[in-house]
Amino acid sequence: MARLEELTRGVSIKGILPDALVTVVDVAWYGTEAIELTYKDADGRLGHELLYRDREATIELTAVSRPWRFDGDGARFRLASEAYRIRLAYLFDPLLAVHTSLIEPLPHQITAVYGEMLMRQPLRFLLADDPGAGKTIMAGLLIKELVVRGDVQRCLIVSPGTLVEQWQDELDRRFHLPFDILTNDKLEAARTGNWFQENPLAIARLDKLARNDDVQAKLEQTDWDLVIVDEAHKLSATFFGGEISYTKRYRLGQLLGKVTRHLLLLTATPHNGKEEEFQLFMGLLDADRFEGRFRDGVHTADTSDLMRRLTKEQLLKFDGRPLFPERIAYTVNYTLSNAEAALYEAVTTYVRQEFNRAEALEHNSRKGTVGFALTTLQRRLASSPEAIYQSLRRRRERLQARLQEMRSGGAGGSQAGLELNLDDLDDAPDSEVEQAEDRVVDQATAARSIAELEAELAILTQLEELALHVRRSGKDRKWDELSQLLQNEGAMFDAQGHRRKLVIFTEHRDTLNYLEERVSTLIGRIEAVVVIHGSIGRDERRKAQERFTQDPAVQVLIATDAAGEGINLQRAHLMVNYDLPWNPNRLEQRFGRIHRIGQTEVCHLWNLVADETREGAVYLRLLRKLDEERKALQGRVFDVLGKLKFADRSLRDLLIEAVRYGDQPEVRARLSQVVDAALDRQHLTDLLEERALARDTMDGAQVRRIREDMERVEARRLQPHFIAAFFFEAFKRLGGTIREREPKRYEITHVPSVIRNRDHILGAREGLLQRYER
Repeated sequence: MARLEELTRGVSIKGILPDALVTVVDVAWYGTEAIELTYKDADGRLGHELLYRDREATIELTAVSRPWRFDGDGARFRLASEAYRIRLAYLFDPLLAVHTSLIEPLPHQITAVYGEMLMRQPLRFLLADDPGAGKTIMAGLLIKELVVRGDVQRCLIVSPGTLVEQWQDELDRRFHLPFDILTNDKLEAARTGNWFQENPLAIARLDKLARNDDVQAKLEQTDWDLVIVDEAHKLSATFFGGEISYTKRYRLGQLLGKVTRHLLLLTATPHNGKEEEFQLFMGLLDADRFEGRFRDGVHTADTSDLMRRLTKEQLLKFDGRPLFPERIAYTVNYTLSNAEAALYEAVTTYVRQEFNRAEALEHNSRKGTVGFALTTLQRRLASSPEAIYQSLRRRRERLQARLQEMRSGGAGGSQAGLELNLDDLDDAPDSEVEQAEDRVVDQATAARSIAELEAELAILTQLEELALHVRRSGKDRKWDELSQLLQNEGAMFDAQGHRRKLVIFTEHRDTLNYLEERVSTLIGRIEAVVVIHGSIGRDERRKAQERFTQDPAVQVLIATDAAGEGINLQRAHLMVNYDLPWNPNRLEQRFGRIHRIGQTEVCHLWNLVADETREGAVYLRLLRKLDEERKALQGRVFDVLGKLKFADRSLRDLLIEAVRYGDQPEVRARLSQVVDAALDRQHLTDLLEERALARDTMDGAQVRRIREDMERVEARRLQPHFIAAFFFEAFKRLGGTIREREPKRYEITHVPSVIRNRDHILGAREGLLQRYER
């Protein structure tokens, strides 16, 4: 408020014009209650206005300030400039994410993030280092670095369901990145109706997105700065009959590429041995380059600008020593007992006959489902007497119930709902594979009439009795071999005679239950054995993993392939493959559970196989050839297991052929030749070169350069002293109180409201408290 008497020439006042100051040029009085004001606005234009006493309440005198002056608060200016310097720290500290995270990075992780990915704008990249190389750490470093540079505000991570909590824990603990996991409850409770829009840092389960059209529709409405897909090989499409079969997961991969600026795919197994499917997979990163119908020998593409792949044997520490210890595999061959051999021949004959009957079926989908059921039955035969007995019993009971329905005129002959997408099942979660196998093995049949089903049931009844006889006899040669290993193998015990920790992999729940009982009995303590399989919840799985790695009393972990991905078991360095998977990629995934960063001991793997079985003879020849070439190729044969091709066929196809026709000498001889040719040393060397895909290498000289660069960066980085000095002064200036309790440990007795309110305005996930004890 200003009185009319205060409006003199040269004074600046506010309230004459709505949004600007004016300067008084002249004042003419009319009596004592009114004046004529002549003024000049900021642009120099003159104006006139008649003012009465009632305008005094709306007029305010203002001081005219110069555009610069030297009477400001120097301490506050220094704080502001220091805050800006901290904000721009990445300009003079190129490894800022490393220095602000709880990690000890390795040379290959530094080169991946700072040498390969950060410089790409936009990023379209496949990080395909071997299992256990720390791809989660590299992804976290990338996210943190892009966040501090202001390039990423919204990030979505898509991973298999079993790994989402692990991603959330790692990113929070190591990088202080608070990611939220998508759940059904959160999806329905979203304030705006679109959970993705409300959560800038999000983690979602792969199959939740791939199988739910409504969720995809909401995802399609959002934009992301960065999307990371873990176990990205699950997004693959397939060629079948010369046509491309686009899976739901592949379609999801295409959608993710459309809604993000940066796309990073993570997988340790990018190539399944089929070049056409690999190029389809790379099409998720660059559709233009990899578009079109694939023709062998015509469609080849250099992927070095789109991916980085280093195998374990190429990874080094900063001192130049190998990062990973040696890994050695042994083949344990055993001979079936007479009763087991008789059971094997009987069941294999049944499987062969049913395969032949399935070939006559008209529908390809049903033919494939029956073939899958028979293949699973054959694998359970090789697994354990318990597994094959329980499978035969359940199959006989289910088919018997179907026969009763057919006789009563019901729909028992229908097998609707049993059809499987076998390509999706290859990379499905272990729990889904178990459920699908049980459903199909118990019910899928090639029988098309009551008479055919009765005949099949008669055979199944005989086989069940034979399996029961073997089970009751207690003779199990495979278990005998494992028992001998557990008791007599020197590597199983340390220098003091204490049993070392051991991981045993099997493919089937029945065998897992059987082994749990047998191993705990042999050791003499039930608590010495823990199990992981697809049907246990995530919390139970985590507890089992923690017990195995942290509790000295727990000595053996028995697992199905539910533990084949994302679980860190490097506390152990011994492993047994009780069952050999028909997908060779699984061998490397299993071995990668113990042969990973942090492992300091030589890793030993024992593969149990019966050479007199038809599929066992093929696998035995394969393992022996691998062992021969391992010595010549410094252990790198493990790196090409998933890419081996046997006369343009997969290992699974080769084993099925052995089951169906392996009794013919000429077929056995041809299969042996195919295995030998696939494992020819020159062929393996070519595969190793090809599997490098991007031809990446890491030698001692490169590691030395990285170490020197890091030392220079360490000297230039924003030192913790400056952060602490800035915090203390700024915090106290804003009204906070802090005192040192112990060296480098502080008690904050008061956090002022201005800081707490600002935290609320910024939308921080966890609100600030009023005080902190330490």
